[in-house]
Amino acid sequence: MLIEGSSMREINNLKTRLSATFEMKDLGPAKQIMGMKISRDRSAGSLNLSKELHIEKVQSRFRVSDAKPRTTPLANNFKLSNEQSPNTVEERNVTLQGFMDADLGGDVDSSKSTSGYIYTIGGTAVSWMSRL
Repeated sequence: MLIEGSSMREINNLKTRLSATFEMKDLGPAKQIMGMKISRDRSAGSLNLSKELHIEKVQSRFRVSDAKPRTTPLANNFKLSNEQSPNTVEERNVTLQGFMDADLGGDVDSSKSTSGYIYTIGGTAVSWMSRL
């Protein structure tokens, strides 16, 4: 069981009540759950999940872990300038993030799989897909 909350006092209270009813061990702060690496920045109040290990397993399964990354070049006439660079902290923190997930035969009625992805820039979805 993974317990998460904003108050350590409440978390410890819950653990005390659970341990009175169930046999349990406190394994300390979680480092991984469901194949996702957990990282925290307590000073910023952030909790991040990474599926990097899962992606590496998928790459290995399909024998593409040795594939070479390629950049997508810009058109020859496309020019960048210093004025287009981010100027504020907020602009520098805006990043493109991609998330993907899939299940295997998760649809109860048809046993079909669902897969999907979403790309966000600065927390706003710019592209997504979900397919059964």
